[in-house]
Amino acid sequence: MDQSEKLAFKATLKKWALDLLGQRIATTNEAMRQAQEAANSEEKSSVGDKYETGRAMGHLQKDMHARQLAELVRELAALHAVNTDQLYQEARTGALLQTDKIDFFISIGLGRQHIDGRTIVFLSPLAPLARTLQDKKAGDSILFDRETMPIRRIF
Repeated sequence: MDQSEKLAFKATLKKWALDLLGQRIATTNEAMRQAQEAANSEEKSSVGDKYETGRAMGHLQKDMHARQLAELVRELAALHAVNTDQLYQEARTGALLQTDKIDFFISIGLGRQHIDGRTIVFLSPLAPLARTLQDKKAGDSILFDRETMPIRRIF
């Protein structure tokens, strides 16, 4: 893989993550809208408490989705800040670490994903594993899933 292919691969991973976050944001917005709609359409019954409970539950659901949306927006901002236009020699935000089995992209915490036949673990720079990887270089080994893996490449 030459330099331009490495940069293109990291850009592809970032775009993939941006698309996933966009889908999650759209889904959460729709869930918020439905929760608000459910709260608004709760009809007043002869038992007043049932009406108030239904409306309160709808508002609680809407608030839960609003918190999820705020977190997704924070993740989106963090992902936009990740620089994929630079190659790195050590593990840091924006770096991709490749082992024989799994690749680690230090960007945001999306966990294990399967992209183009490869297993990529998207790590937040604040995650304990990312902190363990900090300043590792190609040739160093890491322990992941109770298995020691040599780092083949970092870029």
